[in-house]
Amino acid sequence: MDSPAMKSHYDYIVVGCGGIGSSAVYWLSKRVGNGVLGLEQFKLGHVNGGSQDHSRIIRLQYNEAKYTRLTRDTYKAWEAVEQESGVQLVYKVGAIQFAKKSVMGATIDAYAEAMDANQIPYERWSGTELRRRFPQFTVGDETVCLWQKDGGLVDASMANAVQIQLARANGADILDNCPVIRIDRDDHGRTVVHTPKGMFSCKRVVVAAGAWINHVLGSVGVHIPVVVTQEQVTYFATPHVKEFTKAKFPVWIYNSPKHDLYGLPIHGISGSKIGIDAGGNQVTPETRNFTPDPEREKACIHFLKSIIPRSLGPILESKTCLYTMTLDRSYVIDTLESRGWPEIVFCCGAGHAFKFACLLGKILSELAIDGQTKYDVMAFTMNRPAITDPTFKPQLQMVVQNDFTSKL
Repeated sequence: MDSPAMKSHYDYIVVGCGGIGSSAVYWLSKRVGNGVLGLEQFKLGHVNGGSQDHSRIIRLQYNEAKYTRLTRDTYKAWEAVEQESGVQLVYKVGAIQFAKKSVMGATIDAYAEAMDANQIPYERWSGTELRRRFPQFTVGDETVCLWQKDGGLVDASMANAVQIQLARANGADILDNCPVIRIDRDDHGRTVVHTPKGMFSCKRVVVAAGAWINHVLGSVGVHIPVVVTQEQVTYFATPHVKEFTKAKFPVWIYNSPKHDLYGLPIHGISGSKIGIDAGGNQVTPETRNFTPDPEREKACIHFLKSIIPRSLGPILESKTCLYTMTLDRSYVIDTLESRGWPEIVFCCGAGHAFKFACLLGKILSELAIDGQTKYDVMAFTMNRPAITDPTFKPQLQMVVQNDFTSKL
C-alpha cells in the first residue's frame, strides 16, 4: 500500500527500494525525517530484481582490501537497524572458503592477504580439519580452507521490509508501483523526477535502480557499462534437516576456475541453499524470464553429490534473480558531478552487494546530505577503465556454453 505523498518537493528522493535503496531511504530519514521520498517501480518486496529471497551471505572475508576495510562497518550498519527495529536480520553461523590447493590455492591466499591487511581474524584449515569440524563436507585432503567465525547470512526480504517500515516511522514517504520516467531540471534549475504519480522536485536524487540503472540515468545522458545476467539459486529438501540448520552448518563458498559456488544453511524455507555465482545468461530486464535453468540445477546436484551429499533431497524451489555487474565486477559509488549532474548520487552493486547493502545505503545518504562520506570508497568511483574505457574487456566469469558440469 502506498504512503500518501502529500508534497511535491522533498529534500531527497531515492529511486529503487531494493536492498541498497531501502537502506538509503532509512539512513536519509534518520537525519531529515519527512524530507525523503522513496520510489519503487514495482510492488514493494517484488522478485523482479536482485534483492529478494530468504537469505544472503554476509562475511568479513573478501579477496581485496578495498572490501575488507568496509566489512566490519557493514556489520555495524546492520546492527543499528536491528537495534532500532528489535528484529534480528544477521545470523553469524561462520563462513567457509575452500578450494583445491593445486587449482585455486592462490585465490585462497588472496583472501587471506586481504583479511590480513585489515586485521580480520581467520583460521586456515586442511581438508581433514574441515571434515572434522563439519562432517557434512566430504572433501579430499587436497582441499585448502579458510574459516571465519563471523560470517553468516542476512535475511534479505525481512531486511528490506524493516528498513522501509523504519523509514516511514521517521516520516519518509514511499510510493511503490511508481516507475521513474525521467529526471530533468525545471525552469528554476531544480531537479525534477517525473513519475506516473506526479512530478517531484528535490535537492538530491539517489539512484539505486539495479538492472534499471541506465533506464534512469539515461534520461540525463549517462550510461554506465553493465552486464545483466539471469541467475538462480536452488533449495533442496534434505532429509538430514538438523545437520543443515544454522546451529550446525556454515555458509560456504567454493572457488573453481570457471565459477564460484556458494551455499547457506536452512533459513526461511526448509531446504539448504546453493547457487552458482555469475553463471547465468546475459539478459535485459525486459527479456529475462522466471524459468529456472535445469542445466544449472543439474550442475548443483553434481557438485553436492561430490562435496556435500547429505544436503541433497528433492528440489523444493529454484528461484531466479538478476545480477547487474560492472565490467570489472566492482561497485560504483559516486555522484554524476563529472557529467554535469552533481545532484545525482548513484550506486551499482555489481552482483555481490546485498551483504553491504545497509552500509552502502548509509554511504549514499552521506554523499547526498554532506557531499562526502567518512568511509573509504575511492576505489569505487566512476573514474576507472571499466567505466570510462569503451574497449575494456569484461572481467567476469560468464557462461559460454551450457555444459556446467565439466566446468565446476
